[in-house]
Amino acid sequence: MPLTDLVAPNAILPALKVNSKKQVLHELAARAAMLSGQNERAIFDILMQREKLGSTAVGNGIAIPHGKMPGLTRLFGLFARLDRPVDFEALDNQPVDLVFLLLAPEGAGADHLKALARIARLLRDPTIAHKLRGSQDAESLYAVLAMPSASAA
Repeated sequence: MPLTDLVAPNAILPALKVNSKKQVLHELAARAAMLSGQNERAIFDILMQREKLGSTAVGNGIAIPHGKMPGLTRLFGLFARLDRPVDFEALDNQPVDLVFLLLAPEGAGADHLKALARIARLLRDPTIAHKLRGSQDAESLYAVLAMPSASAA
């Protein structure tokens, strides 16, 4: 199952200009609301609540903020490459520059966890992460996420 089933070409932000973790989450919530039809404030609040449990930064400059949304009918993903890395309170203390937002329906259960695992495996692949960091526009970022090796992750 490729990541293209989670993220659409219009849900790729190639050079998001932000200065903090909170600003990252705010910008992602705004874009996610626009694309999913969900309430921006509700998305932001869900993401902030999840971050309070512990950072969603998984190391090596990667963060996967996520949460469950009432009213959402399917998994929704959004990918952003930050213009410059920001502190995301990662366990390895590395600033984050690759962010994959995942929103799931409230009753998603295992599908939510499987999608998180797929995203984490893909982004942790050094070759994939290098290609994402080297891609300059939304089309090339989407192409990396859609690569056959990405679907095998």
